[in-house]
Amino acid sequence: MSTLFTKIINGEIPSYKVAENDHYFAFLDINPNSKGHTLVVPKKEDDKIFDLNEDEYLQLMRFSYKVAKAIERAVPCERVGMTVIGLEVPHVHVHLIPLHTMADANFSKKEELTRELFQEIAYEISRNFKE
Repeated sequence: MSTLFTKIINGEIPSYKVAENDHYFAFLDINPNSKGHTLVVPKKEDDKIFDLNEDEYLQLMRFSYKVAKAIERAVPCERVGMTVIGLEVPHVHVHLIPLHTMADANFSKKEELTRELFQEIAYEISRNFKE
């Protein structure tokens, strides 16, 4: 059975896509810690990040780096933090979170955004993404 993220990648569930290549997909988290919180996922389903082979892992980190640089250019913040927890959805995913304070890294703090603001942020990050 396909994971939630595979359904997003396949367009079965709508998302605010910010970047994509043949192997990876990045989209805004709809329950963000801060404005611009982005998830980066492999298109191939694997449950745990260390189930990836070394090359897949390094490619995921390289793609995440490029997305993080696009976030930095698009969303004013002190820095972009990265975390990999992976308990919510059984599909490898990297959280890239624009940080203003340590509270932005706390997953119990959430920000509510309008559909229009999600669209604006996704557009700004995607136009700053360089493959």
